[in-house]
Amino acid sequence: MFTGIVTDIGIIERVEALADTRVVIGTSYDTATIDLGASISCSGVCLTVIDKGPNWFAVDVSGETISRTAQGQWTEGRRLNLERALKLGEELGGHIVTGHVDGIGEVESVIEEGGSHRVRIKAGPDIAPFIAPKGSVTLDGVSLTVNEVEDSPGSVTIGVNIIPHTAAVTTFGSLAAGDPINIEIDVLARYLQRMEHYRAKA
Repeated sequence: MFTGIVTDIGIIERVEALADTRVVIGTSYDTATIDLGASISCSGVCLTVIDKGPNWFAVDVSGETISRTAQGQWTEGRRLNLERALKLGEELGGHIVTGHVDGIGEVESVIEEGGSHRVRIKAGPDIAPFIAPKGSVTLDGVSLTVNEVEDSPGSVTIGVNIIPHTAAVTTFGSLAAGDPINIEIDVLARYLQRMEHYRAKA
C-alpha cells in the first residue's frame, strides 16, 4: 500500500531486455534500508526490488505491465515519481493507493492559475464512473483531489490543481499537453462499484 505522496524523483539509468524488462533506477533513497523484495511505487506502478546498490535499485517490469502503463515510461532517462511502501504507524498524508494502474489518460492542457497550474486529463469511459468532484485520484503515483469532471461521449475529462510544491517534488513540473499519464482510481470507488453490481443482480 502507498499514500500517493511522492518522496523522491528517480531516473531510469539502464533498461535491459531479459525474460522481462529489467529497469535500473537511480535514487536518492538510502538503499541500505531497502530490502530485496520490497515494493516501491514507480510513477504509480507497484514494483518489486530485485537488486540494489548505492543510490540505485532494479525492478523487473513484465510485458503485461508495460502494455498497461503510459507509453514511453520504461525508457532510459525517464524521470519517475517514487514512493516506498507505507509502514504501519506512518502518517497517511494522501489516500490509500495500491499501485495498480486502472487506465491511461492524456494531458489535454496545462494552464497557469496564479502560482499553480490547472491540469486537464482526458481518459476513457471505463474510468468515468469512478471519478467524482472532490474525490481522490492517483496520477503517475501522485495523490490528487479532483476539482472538475466533464463527461463526453466516449470519454471523461478530469481537472486537477498542481500547486508549486507538488510541481517541485514530482515530475509534474515538466508536464505538457499530449503526455500520457497513469491513472489509478480510488480503491473505495472500486469496491462501491462492485457492491452496486451485486445489488443490481439481487
